[in-house]
Amino acid sequence: MFKWFDERLELKKFKEKFLSKTFPTHPTFLLGEIALFSFITLIITGIFLGLLYEPSTKMVPLFGAMVPAAYASVVRIDLLSMGMIIRRIHHWSAMFMIAAILAHLMRIYFTSAYRNPREINWYVGLGLFGLSLFAAFTGYLLPYSNFSVTATSIGYYIAKSVPWIGNWISSLLFAGDFPSNATVPRFFFLHVMLIPLLLLSLIGLHLIILVKQKHTEPSSNKNRPEAQNGKRLIGIPIWPEQAFISIAFFFFLLFVIVMTATYIPLNPIETYGPPSPGTPVMRPDWYFLVIYGFLKLIPGDLSFSIFGGKITPETIGGVIFPTFLILVFALVPLLDRAKEQQHYIINPLRRPFMTSFGITGGVFLTMLVVSGYIDVLHIEPKTMILYVILATAIAAVVSYPLLRLYNKKGEG
Repeated sequence: MFKWFDERLELKKFKEKFLSKTFPTHPTFLLGEIALFSFITLIITGIFLGLLYEPSTKMVPLFGAMVPAAYASVVRIDLLSMGMIIRRIHHWSAMFMIAAILAHLMRIYFTSAYRNPREINWYVGLGLFGLSLFAAFTGYLLPYSNFSVTATSIGYYIAKSVPWIGNWISSLLFAGDFPSNATVPRFFFLHVMLIPLLLLSLIGLHLIILVKQKHTEPSSNKNRPEAQNGKRLIGIPIWPEQAFISIAFFFFLLFVIVMTATYIPLNPIETYGPPSPGTPVMRPDWYFLVIYGFLKLIPGDLSFSIFGGKITPETIGGVIFPTFLILVFALVPLLDRAKEQQHYIINPLRRPFMTSFGITGGVFLTMLVVSGYIDVLHIEPKTMILYVILATAIAAVVSYPLLRLYNKKGEG
């Protein structure tokens, strides 16, 4: 049987060319696998949920009351014997995927693995992170509860606040005014078809580039005999060793996700109920808290016009600030002055400026996450702004001199 397939598909050549490639054994490379396996889990659970979900806002009866069909279908999913746990697994898989991509990008940044020739994959990774956030946002609305509509409305007003073209963007994304009967079908299409296709395309592109350029390796491998003999990559073959390790790791990750989904519930849509005039007390998931916290610090009456375009707090916190962050991340490979190709992981402690910049930026963003809880912490926005500035300044002033001192001692 194998011979028959081999004669037609040249499987032996395929194995020699691709399946014999070396996979690094450094544990940080599992971050990419966590993201990939979480995405696979999302697809599997999403298929189950999509078969039972009704993307419509028409009013249908549910327990003696008339509610939107989307909301009613999610309640009925939760009532199935395995429905609620699968919905929770879907939710937590998204959390794990976003966290893994973020951690993966941090590893790449701090080890300077974005340098020549890997700049393209750095941008692909940023695209994957951005698309994952967009997928999470479009999934927010689908339960169509009071919580979902309130959370999504924040995104609507941010899109509408874009100067000059805000009405066009909000109409394109939300299918008109929000909420409307067309918004849920539009978000359902984006969430289950367009965004997953784009994610699959970027994942495929990422893997193709990775196979072509190979992984970066720990610096300790430079002096090993295998590297000196011209075999730069040191690790284990993809097949069968790494394949079996990956399969085992997938089931371990699935176990962790299931346990998390079992003991940590979602926002209970039955408690919030269908959309109503009242606005529930809500806070976005952790990956949107940076923007949410920044918006909390902007005075509500701050508004002005530029060339006919109106700038509002939503414009500053939801459009200008995220655009600035994206620009900073995109400029990282261009600002790094290293010209030579890099194939080995660089110790972050040996890069004082870039490591200090990363630490300072991390402290700044973390303080913005804390800012999202100023109502709980009973801190005034002006006071929180002072805390953000002080914490960021201290991180810069402390980290850079310490790293410089460490490098001077190393040189000595």
